[in-house]
Amino acid sequence: MDISNRQLLQGVNLYLVGMMGAGKTTVGHLLAQRLGYSFLDTDNLISQAAGKSINEIFATEGEAVFRALETNVLSEVSSYKNLTIATGGGIVVSQFNWSYLHHGIVVWLDVPAEVLYSRLEGDMTRPLLQNSKPLDKLQAILEERRPLYANADVHINVNSQDTPEQVTMLVLEEIKKVVKSSYR
Repeated sequence: MDISNRQLLQGVNLYLVGMMGAGKTTVGHLLAQRLGYSFLDTDNLISQAAGKSINEIFATEGEAVFRALETNVLSEVSSYKNLTIATGGGIVVSQFNWSYLHHGIVVWLDVPAEVLYSRLEGDMTRPLLQNSKPLDKLQAILEERRPLYANADVHINVNSQDTPEQVTMLVLEEIKKVVKSSYR
């Protein structure tokens, strides 16, 4: 555990945003370990609360119901401290969600669409990729969401060679800069 980072954050939550396949869950686990924080994944919490998978929610109730569940889960987790939270890729679409996200430090894991595609190819658990041209769909979603992700406090460019450990260390370095600059 890196005590200096934990002391610097003073319990403030970290919210990881970015596209599906960006590594939010993997990096989130590593960050939580380094900080002595607990880790949560909003998609897992939504599945638990609904008693069904994300795919099932999309198929039976639609995206609007899923997004409402997502906002409810986000409102609940934002009331806690010492959390690293991997969010669903579309959580940034609702402006209202930003009122919760900005209670913590928002970290955007920015991964090129081609890298996302290589990570997600054949993954049938992603409802938004059930499409005849998944790479085109990924690129379109990324372009639509890019200005929203850009509202994050920390922007991390990730390439195909970066390991989760390298990304984690980069996130920690960038968070220090954000926290220190807010005290000036």
